[in-house]
Amino acid sequence: MIYLLLDTSNKPMSLAVMQDENILVEHTTNIKRNHSVQLMPAIQKIIEEAGITKRDINAIIVAKGPGSYTGLRIGVTTAKTLAYALNTELYGVSSLEALAATLPDTQTEQLIVPVFDARREAVYTGVYQYQEGQLVNLLEDQYMLITDLNDYLNQQQQPHVFVGHDLENITELLNGPIIHQLPNASVMQSLITQPENIHTFKPDYLKLSEAERNWLKTQQN
Repeated sequence: MIYLLLDTSNKPMSLAVMQDENILVEHTTNIKRNHSVQLMPAIQKIIEEAGITKRDINAIIVAKGPGSYTGLRIGVTTAKTLAYALNTELYGVSSLEALAATLPDTQTEQLIVPVFDARREAVYTGVYQYQEGQLVNLLEDQYMLITDLNDYLNQQQQPHVFVGHDLENITELLNGPIIHQLPNASVMQSLITQPENIHTFKPDYLKLSEAERNWLKTQQN
């Protein structure tokens, strides 16, 4: 199986081509640039570097959210378009679970708490833990005030670690150690379950920011 993996759920962009469980090419960038401009050229580049053609791709895996409205929309739309055009399977993976999975399974004694800054002292988050080598979701992905997240973690009475990127504005609010980590698209291959319906598959936004809600209103008028 040849997989094309895309994560554009936030400012960083991570793309990979894998053959079964082997990474052929993986590129991750953290450049503030519009994904709509750079995504397709980047896909073409890694396909060429992998020594394959688009027709060799058997499945496309995309980070489905939560995250940036624009980033998710671009990534999911591109994945759906390619999957339809190439007649491949399409898989969606939680962006938070994918970020948690960038930590190795040796992190067995602590809770892994991926976080995306959602502004106004809130985050998109979930709580994960490795159990017998498998990443298990203990608290479903959600929009959450940081104070509520800290309270939840204190109640668990287990060691925990936050993992994320661009957390400078909320570092002092997070009660615990932080691992600054960019996404790695390749980790999503081990997280897939059932294929998505290409026609009905949508990003999992969880909650839109005020700016994103205002933008949507302007598009509907």
